[in-house]
Amino acid sequence: MKWQTWAGIGMGVMIGVALGTGAYTFIYARGYSYLSDDPEACVNCHIMREQFDAWRHSSHHAVATCNDCHTPAGFAAKWWTKAQNGFWHSYYFTLGTFPDPIRITERNRRLTEEACRKCHADIVHAIEMPAGRTFAHTERLSCTHCHRDAGHMH
Repeated sequence: MKWQTWAGIGMGVMIGVALGTGAYTFIYARGYSYLSDDPEACVNCHIMREQFDAWRHSSHHAVATCNDCHTPAGFAAKWWTKAQNGFWHSYYFTLGTFPDPIRITERNRRLTEEACRKCHADIVHAIEMPAGRTFAHTERLSCTHCHRDAGHMH
């Protein structure tokens, strides 16, 4: 056989192994569950159990899922965020290099802040522009600074 044939066979085997390993990992890690809004997907990794249990006992449980607070509005933005987070979560959990206890990234903190402001717009407006005042705070207040455990109360 020519070397091109062997190279083609080798490339086919490598692609097959990569696809097979990827499919096995996707099924084993219940990757399909991340395609839903079901909060149970967030506890596929044992590291999220404490946050899930705290959310389940919080007042947000009745009105919001994980995606409501941790992904942006809009189809493309939501799925891009889920893909990014899914990749990095898989990467760090596979290598065992995640911080324990886990910490939210700055990007995800901004997403959560915007979700707070959207759902609680009336309260935020009343705080940032109190009645009778003719000017707003010069610095934007952070919901998650004071309410860092909101949605995950212990």
